[in-house]
Amino acid sequence: MARIISIVNQKGGVGKTTTAINLGAYLSHLGQRVLLVDIDPQANASSGLGVDIRKIGRGIYDVMILNHPIHDVILETGHQDYKLIPSHVNLAGANVELVTFDEREFVLRKKITELDHHYDYIIIDCPPSLGLLTLNGMVACREIIIPVQAEYYALEGLGQLMETIQLIKENLNPDLEVLGALLTMFEHKHKLSRDVLHELYKYFPRKIFRTAIPRSIRLAEAPSHGQSILKYDKRSKGAKAYHKFAREILEK
Repeated sequence: MARIISIVNQKGGVGKTTTAINLGAYLSHLGQRVLLVDIDPQANASSGLGVDIRKIGRGIYDVMILNHPIHDVILETGHQDYKLIPSHVNLAGANVELVTFDEREFVLRKKITELDHHYDYIIIDCPPSLGLLTLNGMVACREIIIPVQAEYYALEGLGQLMETIQLIKENLNPDLEVLGALLTMFEHKHKLSRDVLHELYKYFPRKIFRTAIPRSIRLAEAPSHGQSILKYDKRSKGAKAYHKFAREILEK
């Protein structure tokens, strides 16, 4: 049975998609069978792995909204044992279309169940919002990783996110757990980064990952080349951090 992990934060620009792409890449590098499911209408995880979403035939939209077989939309990523279900521009309307569905929060969960025994890890990259797509992502998973940027206002909205997670756990997905908070764009020499880390302990006293992802030009460049940091520059400090993070996930 796969470990299903959603990467969630309703704030944009916190390294959510970077984490989804590179955690998947390094888990596969460490011998795991991995599937990345991109449910963000911006499709950054798909393009960040080299997929031209304007040219793909079908994606997660077709699975969730049009009931297309999920096995038919899985793509290769260029990494061994690392597959992708891409997003699609049509997904932008899915939050509205899902409103009319029966058990609308469970649509993704029902589809992903078909893949549970084909992978060791299924990673879901959620949109930067708390709409129906993100709710589907959190109902479909068993664990949540919350990337938090080491910047001013980083903790803004975390209280609302934690309340939403608790409501989902109580009403829709009793198995849901927060695996941990991942500090991103961290600069150890800067007092601000250290202050954010200190404040983060108030929200996650026992659930902050030991690994912090550093601010890195190479990490920022990799998606524009359609590559994970493992492919783009495996010797960079960002690559080493995600390698360490993947090992930490395997240990948990």
